[in-house]
Amino acid sequence: MENLFDVDKILVVDDDRDITEAICTFISSEFSHITTIKAYDGNEAIDEFEKHFPAIIILDIMLPKRSGFLVMEKIFRITGKGANKTAPPIIIVITGNPGLRHKVYGESLGAWQYIFKPFRMEKLCNYVREALTIIKQTESKR
Repeated sequence: MENLFDVDKILVVDDDRDITEAICTFISSEFSHITTIKAYDGNEAIDEFEKHFPAIIILDIMLPKRSGFLVMEKIFRITGKGANKTAPPIIIVITGNPGLRHKVYGESLGAWQYIFKPFRMEKLCNYVREALTIIKQTESKR
């Protein structure tokens, strides 16, 4: 399944359109080769994932129609990934909920990084850069 993932695409999922736009704009300015795909609810996230198979997903947890947790569960069922955090798709969770219980649950599902809102875009881009490095290292070992 790993060969299906597009390392030049990142799916950004947040119901706050301003946050989604800001993330996409910042990523595009930092990574000119990356195409960002936007989704504003959990169902749209699954649809966009199945269309594009991005190697990285930036995912809010509190979403309409299907929570970020349910999105992760569905994506991992589709891919057969399980809780291997560094196999594509690599998921970076962004959330306004500082609860430790949610963080632990997200990590148990397979979230690679967890960022609490508000956050600095530079921090998110550093995680994206690190995720891209992990993916390239994984590909070179095959």
